[in-house]
Amino acid sequence: MLLLYAIRCPLYAIMITAVIFDLDDTLYDEVEYCRSGFRAVSAYLADSYKMPDAGRIFDALWGQFSAGNRTKTFDSVLEQFEITHSEKLIAGLVRTYREHTPQISLPDDSRDTLRHLREGRYKLALLTDGFLPAQQLKVKALGIEKDFDCILYTEQLGRQFWKPSPAGFDKIMKDLAVQPAETVYVADNTEKDFVTPNKLGMMTVQMLRPARLHNAPAKGPDFAAQYVIRKISRLPDLFG
Repeated sequence: MLLLYAIRCPLYAIMITAVIFDLDDTLYDEVEYCRSGFRAVSAYLADSYKMPDAGRIFDALWGQFSAGNRTKTFDSVLEQFEITHSEKLIAGLVRTYREHTPQISLPDDSRDTLRHLREGRYKLALLTDGFLPAQQLKVKALGIEKDFDCILYTEQLGRQFWKPSPAGFDKIMKDLAVQPAETVYVADNTEKDFVTPNKLGMMTVQMLRPARLHNAPAKGPDFAAQYVIRKISRLPDLFG
């Protein structure tokens, strides 16, 4: 059974020639990156601040994160272990998290889908927000540089050009020499991912990975993807 839902428009009659992918929670499970980052921070604290063993620190970090504490995770754990913390210490932990070498891997279905699209002669691009070292290290760890004709880190344009800014989409389309109507954008987050490509006239597809971090419903029809899939391997069925 095809796990596919058309939200508000028919399949495109114009031939699709390019597919732009988001990275986190689209091509792999971002939660795996979070686990990897917390392990790196745990090892750093255990080695540098004479804290308990790294396993206990990781359990505390993961417990906070899993409970929904996504903004003060480090502060809460330092308080839990009665460690005096400062802005400098927190900044060091954040830097350790963002600059660590991620222990993540590309799922087989994502790898197979990228290969299938390349064999189908589609132009492929990656458009990702986030802090530059972290996103570059993710791409390297996943081993996907060779899969794309174009990789654009919006941080390189400036933080004001993170999605939903159209700047990244415009640059990729220019680099690939394609028009919006012949382009698909595949991502996960309704808060920022789809409103701009919808306005530009792209075909938009939301990938719902089971372990995704962003679950909020779209704020309105303009923010919703036109199609929703639960398996990335179903993507080529939309336009292939």
